[in-house]
Amino acid sequence: MRRTLDRLYEAALWLAAVTFALIAVLVLLQIVGRLIDRAARALALPPLGWTIPSLAEFGAFLFTGAVFLGLAGTLQAGSHVRVKLLVQALPGRPARWLSVAVCAAAAALAGFAAWSSALQALDSLEFGSVSYGTIPIPLAIPQGVMTAGLGLFCLALTDAMATLARGGEPAHQAAETRTETGE
Repeated sequence: MRRTLDRLYEAALWLAAVTFALIAVLVLLQIVGRLIDRAARALALPPLGWTIPSLAEFGAFLFTGAVFLGLAGTLQAGSHVRVKLLVQALPGRPARWLSVAVCAAAAALAGFAAWSSALQALDSLEFGSVSYGTIPIPLAIPQGVMTAGLGLFCLALTDAMATLARGGEPAHQAAETRTETGE
C-alpha cells in the first residue's frame, strides 16, 4: 500500500510539472508568433497573425491544475510551509498527538474542499458550463482536475495522520529532518 500511495503522489507531481512545462511551451509559441509577425512587418511583408486563442484561459486553467495536482507530492517532500513552534515546544507524545490532530483537521478541510469542488464540477457538467474565451472550454475539466488534486491532498494528509497515530514518521517530517540535518 505504501508503494502505491507514493507512486500516486509522485505521478501527480509529475503531471503538475508537465502542466507547468505546457504553460511554458504555449507562452513560448505565442512569443515566437509575435516575433515572426514583427519580423514580417519589418520586411514589409504581411504578418502571419499566429496567435494562440484563449491563451490566458488555457494558462490559468493549466496553472490551477498544476497547483492542485502538486499539493500531495509537495506535502510528501516536506515543501509545504508549516509552523512548528508549538509542536517543537511540546514533549514527544503530546507533540505527536498535536500533529495527528493538525493532520486530521487539515484532511477534513481538504476533504470538504474536494467535496465542494466535486459538486461544482458536477453542476458544470450538468449545465454544460463553458469558459467565456474565444475557445469555450468545458469548466468541468479544470474543476475535475482541481477536485482530483484536492482529493489526493486529503488522502496524503490522512496518510500522514495514520502514520503519526501508529507511531511512525510521515514522509513530510522525514523530508524536513533530512533538510535540517543536511542529508
